Amino acid sequence: MNALGINQGTSGNISARCGTRMLITPSATPYEDMRPEDLASMPLEGKRGEWSGPLAPSTEWRFHLDILRGRPDAGAVVHTHATYCTTLSILRREIPAVHYMIAAFGGPTIRCAPYALFGTEELAQLALQALQDRQACLLANHGMIVVGPTLARAMWLAVELETLARQYYLSLQAGEPVILSDAQIAEATAQFADYGLKERPQAANAAASGGSRSSAGAPRQRRAASRR
Repeated sequence: MNALGINQGTSGNISARCGTRMLITPSATPYEDMRPEDLASMPLEGKRGEWSGPLAPSTEWRFHLDILRGRPDAGAVVHTHATYCTTLSILRREIPAVHYMIAAFGGPTIRCAPYALFGTEELAQLALQALQDRQACLLANHGMIVVGPTLARAMWLAVELETLARQYYLSLQAGEPVILSDAQIAEATAQFADYGLKERPQAANAAASGGSRSSAGAPRQRRAASRR
């Protein structure tokens, strides 16, 4: 995320569905130092907050878990503090249909969820509401969340969302943005069924087989951490 210019420092987090478990990036760990074995593993069902791994999961594990539980279409969740998305969230502005690429996110707007403290159940519920029928949302005074069927698709959407936010912000500086109509976005949406990032067949097959593996060999179970 940092290399793509959509995040900075140790902020932001990523999760992915892996069979009956969720893999999520650990708390307060520099991405350049992170290794695959550092990922925390959490059950998608059962006791809420249990985890295994050498490092505690991100403090934002609640909305990652709730999204993957509530959205069967979601294979991965990306959360970043991308500059332009965060700027618009500070202004409490949703992103309107300033470009047809918004159709990739499932509707004519990217909603901005109300503010709630990071890592809380309240934030998780507000995020779920803002993500209804959408692949992304902004979090007020915080950042953005993107949902995708695969991690690769979610990362692609995250870059596209920050691009939309930048275009909208810059157009506001130049004048009054012209917003596309719902009919125009519906027309674009019809073309998006086969548009966007394409996975190589072998990669898709590997992901499908990998997703069915369990985490039986994971390290010992621990309680959910409250530290960042």
